[in-house]
Amino acid sequence: MVKKLALLGAGRIGKVHARAISEDKRAVLSAVADPMPGAVEAIAEATGAAVQTIEAIEADSSIDAVLICTPTNTHSDLIERFCRAGKAVFCEKPIDLDVKRAEACAEVVRATGGKVMLGFNRRFDPHFQAVRKAIDDGRIGKVEMVTIISRDPGAPPPSYIKVSGGIFRDMTIHDFDMARFLLGEEISTVTATGSVLVDPEIGTLGDYDSASVILTTASGRQAVISNSRRASYGYDQRIEVHGSEGSVAAENQRPVSIEIANGNGYTRPPLYDFFMTRYTAAYAAEITAFLDVIENNATPSPSIEDGLIALKIADAALQSAKNRSVITL
Repeated sequence: MVKKLALLGAGRIGKVHARAISEDKRAVLSAVADPMPGAVEAIAEATGAAVQTIEAIEADSSIDAVLICTPTNTHSDLIERFCRAGKAVFCEKPIDLDVKRAEACAEVVRATGGKVMLGFNRRFDPHFQAVRKAIDDGRIGKVEMVTIISRDPGAPPPSYIKVSGGIFRDMTIHDFDMARFLLGEEISTVTATGSVLVDPEIGTLGDYDSASVILTTASGRQAVISNSRRASYGYDQRIEVHGSEGSVAAENQRPVSIEIANGNGYTRPPLYDFFMTRYTAAYAAEITAFLDVIENNATPSPSIEDGLIALKIADAALQSAKNRSVITL
């Protein structure tokens, strides 16, 4: 039976998910809600979805699931609301900017038996999936160290910084989830440093634009994360996992993978310069995974618990950077 989905939020990520839904024969986008005119009508026209209010979507028993692509400060309330309505939920990260509020939300999900999947799309990137498969297949032995480099082409505007929750909750949180995904063990300690090297206004707003983090597990496995809000050469996304018998790495991706050699040396095309083009395949794959959850009544992954743990690591990183200390989780 074709599943009926509703989209809450018609911004740029909402458009991406709407397209992914339309490309899967198992689902149809039945409704879309957004208070801003223009964008919501564009998605409705492109997909055939009806423009409805959140209240109407909540009351519509024919809708099986919702995708929450609204501002972060609405996530917890909407997750709880639609779990109580008996609908499966896909929600963009983070659950909330406040750990206690996120914990309360997770408790509602548990109490209602809700199916909630968090939007940590990088788990579904085919290159990072291949890294994980090499680990699972035992090709590099036991994991010992993970290195994650994640740098944006440019800093967001101050208006975004004011509501983002800071670099650790907004940007590094993806890397925290990826570190857990690759280490195979939970994080025990967090050590972080932060600097303002890109835009002084970011520092004025109380945030960092450059950060380094070391995560350790109880057995001593380590993950080192390097973040920057500026990479003049493009969207820098690299991973390396070192193991007892070898290593596996995922390199940066380019729109065209060629190399030209001539009298000027070796040159390659520039990197992708936007996360929505770099992770196009990942966004599509995570919606496929969400539909698998709905269709097969499977356990969502990444789950609400994964989102909660990543947020707790982000808070620990911020505390560590401010106090110049090692934080034990």
